[in-house]
Order: sequence, then structure tokens, then C-alpha cells
Amino acid sequence: MRRRPRSRPRSRPRSRPRSRLRLPVALFTVLATVATVAACDGGVHGTPGASGLRDPYFPKLGNGGYDVGHYALDLDYDPDTHHLSGTAEITATAGKALSAFNLDLRGLTVREVTVDGEKAVASRAGREVTVRPHDELPEGHTFRATVRYDGEPVTITDPDGTGEGWLRTADGALGLGEPTGSMAWFPGNHHPSDKATYDIRVTVPVGVQAVSNGELRRTKRSSDGRRTAYDWRMRQPMASYLATVAIGKFETERGRTPAGIPVYTAVDPDEAKASAKVLARLPEVLDWEAERFGAYPFSSTGAIVDRAGDVGYALETQTRPVFPVAPDVGLLVHELAHQWYGDSVTPKSWRDMWLNEGFATYAEWLWDEEHGGDTARQTFEAIMKRPASDGVWAFPPAEPPNAAHLSDSPVYERGAMVLQKVREAIGDTKFSALLKSWPTDHKYRCADTDDFTAYVERKNPGKGEALAGVWETWLYGNGKPESAS
Repeated sequence: MRRRPRSRPRSRPRSRPRSRLRLPVALFTVLATVATVAACDGGVHGTPGASGLRDPYFPKLGNGGYDVGHYALDLDYDPDTHHLSGTAEITATAGKALSAFNLDLRGLTVREVTVDGEKAVASRAGREVTVRPHDELPEGHTFRATVRYDGEPVTITDPDGTGEGWLRTADGALGLGEPTGSMAWFPGNHHPSDKATYDIRVTVPVGVQAVSNGELRRTKRSSDGRRTAYDWRMRQPMASYLATVAIGKFETERGRTPAGIPVYTAVDPDEAKASAKVLARLPEVLDWEAERFGAYPFSSTGAIVDRAGDVGYALETQTRPVFPVAPDVGLLVHELAHQWYGDSVTPKSWRDMWLNEGFATYAEWLWDEEHGGDTARQTFEAIMKRPASDGVWAFPPAEPPNAAHLSDSPVYERGAMVLQKVREAIGDTKFSALLKSWPTDHKYRCADTDDFTAYVERKNPGKGEALAGVWETWLYGNGKPESAS
């Protein structure tokens, strides 16, 4: 995510966090073959799954008791009436014997829920939909919940005042999810720790298009010729906040990177001329990043460029980042770097945002360093010249004081400064290896700050004391450090 940083007051010191969230089931193909575990004997009964995962900043976000493996979404949207109707087929595995489970859904009306083909009882309390299946779900059982719903999807205002969810645009709509917006257009387990694969079908009136994540498998015109369905498939695991749907008039282009990765771009006609030059460099940027960060983790890439005024920020939606206007090369580098850092390796909780933004910001520093600009060290030193009152020193990157600060400067710039200090502690050769091994060894998984610090220390024996100083001063330290050394 790339939002304009704002200066914030210094946070109070807090204890070093440790996430206790479980890792998600990785792939639908694996999930679908999990053997069904028989129900416990002896009168043991299921219990309801938790209605939240106790995220440090969004405690009610997500749901306990199950892991989603696959979402099949069938959406129908009319921009003129702003009406969305949908069917969500959610394939998941029960983590314990379940008498009920919850789904996150903001606004919209639930019309019917079935579980494994049997009608289920669904009740609503705000954004929590509680589903009580006809029969209890045994631990280890892979089940299929189907939810029919409709209504006028809403725009959600972030704690930082930014809009997300379902954003109406001049010629359609844009679905964006970070950090909680995806619940505005489909029900699910909307915490980053539960990743899944996706099939997303979007039906829209002829004259507008629907663009989403992954690969466009087919388009199909309705029998009356008035509507078109666009079928998209995201084959690798994706956190729900990275899912997107862009509906509108676009100029689309297909191509391939030099390494053979398919490229699909969709650009608002008003931004086509301004975007052409930088989007022509997308294959170059992606291949440069693959050389430094390891093999590209997904089966396609691309971009969505909307017009000015429709959305106020860029977002690293998986395989197809969204830009509010024609991006510059630095922003393209940033959002594509997220495909490794944030999309493939996803934070266990929203407290770990610096692992996304610090790496993506450092990717910009590296690009400049290798393309005739300032070195990463020079960029670091320029930030160090800012006064102690500057917003970059407002709080430690690993400990934003609350959800309103997740997109502030310390998460981005000071997060990148942590990486520069790691580079200086372990040396360029080891650091280059780390940039590849961290996303490779955690591919399609979730990780938190403690996972990262332990990983760096394990990969660099003998550097424990130097790294401990980096963590204490740059990752968790309050205020501006006294020295850049």
C-alpha cells in the first residue's frame, strides 16, 4: 500500500509483540483432498467458532474455527443502480468440531446459506454473520458453505480516514480491501492470516469490463446480449484484502515479460497516454525484482490504472496492482515488490505491516541505487537529517500505536531503514541472499516480526549482537536514534 504519510505524535513504549495466530491452509487443491475426520464419540459436541481473531488493531476481524481453502465468487453488478448480487461458495476445513461459525460481511443482505447442500440457519449482528449448519461439522471436515446475498455495497472509512471497500467510480466501481474492505463485497474470513485461492466471476452490462486478480479464463455474453460475464482465477493463495474487482471502461493489453510471465494491464482511457511509457517498463521492473528477490511467485502480472478522483492511493492487489493515476517508475517498483513482500509472504497480523512496506520502500531505494540515483545509504542519511520532531520518528516501525497509523511514515521509511541497518550488520553478500531467501522460504505463508528477526539471526550466526542492536534501536526504539552508526 502506498498512501501519503502523515506526521503523528510519538507512541508510548510497548512490549515486543508475538503473534499467536495459526498459519492458514495453503492451497485449495490440497484442502480438497484432506480426508474427512469422523466425529468424536462419547457425547462430545461441537462449539461455535470465534467471531474474531484478536488482531492487535482489528480484534473482530476474521473468524476462528476453520481455514478457508477456496472462494468461488459469482457477482453481478449494475453501475447505474449500484446494485450488487452475489453467490459466494466457500470451501473450508473445520479446525475443531463446529456447531456454528462466523463470516465477515459489511452491509448487504444475506438471502440464503447452505452448508454441504443443506439449508443452514444464518443470523446477523452488524458485520458478523453466524452460520449454524444443519449438522455439526467434525474436526478436520472439509465443508462447503454457499451464501446468496445482495444489496448496495458500501464504502468503508479506514481509521486513517481513507475510503475502501466498494468505491463507486465515474464509469463503474472498484473493490479494494486493505485492511478491512473486502467484507463490503463478499462474505468470508477476512483476516490476512487465512489465505485461499479464488475463482471470481463478475457479470456487468455490455459497455463496461470487469478486471480482477490472476488470469482471465473466459468471457461470456448473456443470451439477450446485454451483459458479459468475466471469469478470473487466482491459482495461488491470496489474502482477502488483496482481492480486487475493477469495473469500468478500460483499454486492455496483453504481453509477456522476458521471463515469460503473462502480463495483463487495464487502463482508464483518460490515463492511457500518460501510462503508456511507464507500463511499457513493467516487464523490465518485474524481471529486475525477480533477480533480486527470487522467482516471481505468481502465474501472471499486470496493473489496473484508474482515473484521477476515483481512488486516492495505490494498492498492491495480488498480480494486478491498482494505481489511482499513471504511476511513476518508483511507485511501480514499490507495488510490484509487494508481490513478494506482502502478497506471497503475508503478515500474520496488521501489526506486522512494516514487513510489507519496509521491503517495498527499500526496493525503491535499491532501484535508485542501481539506476543512477542515490545509494540506499545516501537515502538513509538524508532521512537521518530530519529533525527529531519529524513524523518518521513518531513511533517504532514494528509498533504503530493504533490502526490509524498503519500507513504512516515510520512503517514505510523507518521500516526501510531497519533493512539498511541489517544490510550493514551482515554485509552486502549476505543481505542480497536474505532478500531472496526470506520470500522463498516463506512463499505463500504468513509471518510476523518475530519470525523475521529470528530468521535473520539464524541465517547469520555470529552476528547476533550486531542484529540485537538493530532490533533494539531501529525496529523497536522510540524516537530518533542518536547516531546513524
